[in-house]
Amino acid sequence: MSLSDTTEIHQFACLDDNFGVLIHDRESGTTVAVDVPDAAAYEAVLAETGWKLSHILITHHHWDHVQGLGELKTKTGAVVIGPERSRQKISELDRTVEDGDDVLCGPYEVKAIATPGHTLDQISWYIPSIKVAHTGDTLFALGCGRVFEGDKEMMWASLSHLMHRLPDDTTIYCGHEYTEANAKFAVTIEPGNEALQARAKEIADIRALGKPTLPTTMAAEKATNPFLRAGEASVADALGMAGQPAEAVFAEIRTRKDNA
Repeated sequence: MSLSDTTEIHQFACLDDNFGVLIHDRESGTTVAVDVPDAAAYEAVLAETGWKLSHILITHHHWDHVQGLGELKTKTGAVVIGPERSRQKISELDRTVEDGDDVLCGPYEVKAIATPGHTLDQISWYIPSIKVAHTGDTLFALGCGRVFEGDKEMMWASLSHLMHRLPDDTTIYCGHEYTEANAKFAVTIEPGNEALQARAKEIADIRALGKPTLPTTMAAEKATNPFLRAGEASVADALGMAGQPAEAVFAEIRTRKDNA
């Protein structure tokens, strides 16, 4: 029996627009959390499911991803793994990783992919055996994170790395429910993208029902996310930037989103 057959993933709302994620293997009992925006939300789901938390993976140091970490670690005894660049900012880390490191969480081999830009310490986590990734605040559904600590060239490099590293059938979780606003912006960048127009309508319908738009897939993002499509001639043409390099097109899209 494969890990995909024994894995359950529970996504739930935290704070105003964050998501918590738990990955659970029924055979081993391993339960992995990604980020801890709010300890109480995790405790409620753990109580509801009866799962015992064994590991916590941290994507980056921002408060809305780690403010519940200390409480949850104390109550569960889970092992906390995060970026080496976060060592001085997150005191609860038991182990740190650099780009390309592998860690074992029970039966899950988890690959650390450095994706700086939003922050310098940002790590995206990828579990090939179940075709799942968590991209923190680097890649969102139809969007990407604001560039706070890095620069736009760095963020484009990180997104390009994810596009090349993650297969199209990868299921992608991320930190926030920003998809409806991202969709409204995306159609201003590439109005002639029929797949994007259809997805934007679907997202509006989903949000009208109060349901989450995540997770997404790498295939869907490649087809409709303007931040990933900066290298496409159609996007450069739509922005009046024909012939410009992808990083310049990305920078223009990010600047327009910042000012939207």
